[in-house]
Amino acid sequence: MTQKSLTERDRSCTWHPYTQHGLGRDPMEVASAKGSKLKLNDGREVIDAISSWWTILHGHGDPVLVETARKQFETLDHVLFAGATHEPAVRLAERLVELTPKGLDRVFYSDNGSTAVEVALKIVLQNFYQNGQPQRQVFIALNGAYHGDTFGSMSVGDPDPFFEAYKPFLFECVRIDPTADALAKAFEQLGPRAAGVIVEPRIQGAAGMRTNTPEFLQAVREQCDQHGVAFVADEVMTGFGRTGSLFACDTAGVRPDIMCLAKGLTGGIFPLSATVVSEQIFQGFFSQDRNRTFFHGHTFTAHPVGCAMALASLRLCEERNVPGRLQEIGQRIQTRIEPLQQNPGVSHLRQLGGMVAWDLVGSNPDDCGYLSQVGPALHQASLEMGVLLRPLGNVVYALPPACTTDAQADQIADAMLALADRFA
Repeated sequence: MTQKSLTERDRSCTWHPYTQHGLGRDPMEVASAKGSKLKLNDGREVIDAISSWWTILHGHGDPVLVETARKQFETLDHVLFAGATHEPAVRLAERLVELTPKGLDRVFYSDNGSTAVEVALKIVLQNFYQNGQPQRQVFIALNGAYHGDTFGSMSVGDPDPFFEAYKPFLFECVRIDPTADALAKAFEQLGPRAAGVIVEPRIQGAAGMRTNTPEFLQAVREQCDQHGVAFVADEVMTGFGRTGSLFACDTAGVRPDIMCLAKGLTGGIFPLSATVVSEQIFQGFFSQDRNRTFFHGHTFTAHPVGCAMALASLRLCEERNVPGRLQEIGQRIQTRIEPLQQNPGVSHLRQLGGMVAWDLVGSNPDDCGYLSQVGPALHQASLEMGVLLRPLGNVVYALPPACTTDAQADQIADAMLALADRFA
């Protein structure tokens, strides 16, 4: 009997995220990973230029994080966080309170970015509900927003193209472009129904690496204060140095009322998220009445191993100046692909921190957006050049880990240049 390949076995029993299996595209067979590189089963090595969905921060298999996980597993592998506590969770909460913008004082743990956002939305709505403003039920979000795949996070995301099938089940949300005027008009439209504003600060990832300005974030803070509603910063992707500062809100000098963290929190190699909130919001739940409890929790909330790894990762961010290194990597790639400014098939070349992106105009201007037919072809072509890129439709971007060497950054840039030569 012929032994089946990993891909054949995979095809018979798995269902991959954000994948149309009917198109018959085979996945990479990944055997191992180290630093910025993935080793495939056929012996090839490819540079992980997108940090494995924007998570890997210091590099795959970072020895400090691996050893931290091993030690914590041997000490305390897991315990419920309802009615119990443990040193890694408390130490991490203390550290996050120190590092996040002043005024964020309480940490609620969950499992991933979507649930971190879900927690934030539920906190805002319940806080208003039980403190005399139950009419405040509508959030303002950005056009093209993506905040996750649970129902609350889908509601504040843009339904097109991901969530159209669920629209009857999603709560009301007003979407705007990232300008102060658009925000003011939304507040005027909603009046006392407004509950808050949720924003991916500085970079909207799944929307195609769209950027917004520090001035817009400052306007969000000012107008939320003016209307007495919550400013929720979704830093799931932008946190931990991706924009050149530890948190994207730092680049605008603003403090949100709630900050959602995940992905790079543990260095990107263990599932853990945190929703960090102001003491004022926490006090809206503090009571002798059990009905005012925040009834939300996950089985693996504040997992000790994840908390220990997050503490180690935060220490590495400081010791290795991860925000600064990511900025250097982004600028190096940007400088090398600068000739794309003269390519008529390329538009909106942009760089912020470790993110570099450009839009492929191509021969069909209508074939754009996440479902653009060119995306899979760009992905496959980049793999053939030894670089893992996963374009967002016609948007080609890189967001590599901080361990990426200058030579690897140049290889990423050369692959992006080659894609433009071939497809633009």
